[in-house]
Amino acid sequence: MPYQIRPMRPDEYPLLDDFLYEAIFLPEGVEPPPRDIILDPALQVYVQGFGTAPADRCLCAEADGKVVGAVWIRLMDDYGHLYADTPSLAISLYPDYRAQGIGTALMQAMLGLAAHDGFPQISLSVQKENYAVRMYQKVGFQTVRETDEEYLMLWRAQKGC
Repeated sequence: MPYQIRPMRPDEYPLLDDFLYEAIFLPEGVEPPPRDIILDPALQVYVQGFGTAPADRCLCAEADGKVVGAVWIRLMDDYGHLYADTPSLAISLYPDYRAQGIGTALMQAMLGLAAHDGFPQISLSVQKENYAVRMYQKVGFQTVRETDEEYLMLWRAQKGC
């Protein structure tokens, strides 16, 4: 499927609400939560006021004439928070666009952008059951801490990036 990765425009930032909801991992057979779950303050840190902080960065994937996925980083005290100066990452795609390499391409593009913009590391949190764990490992994230249910992972830019 043809797609392009590009910076998300500020007028598209409201789409991050959709992608935040899509980023909620649901194990097989679990009913999706109500959409208003994204209004929870613990989730709003990912999207509220996005684009107003210096470390906010967002890339999107466009296919079929619409935005179908997004990856974004920002400094926040979220589930993947490790260090005050390390941005946390969120990524998601609409279901019809998953498992086609778009997520990996988004991740690689964001990591390149982050390294270029002077962010030496990025963190994230992922449930152990989530199939995305393999993608994160493939692009260079390493587990630095874990709980019963989640991995906290860290990516470090290569020297000279």
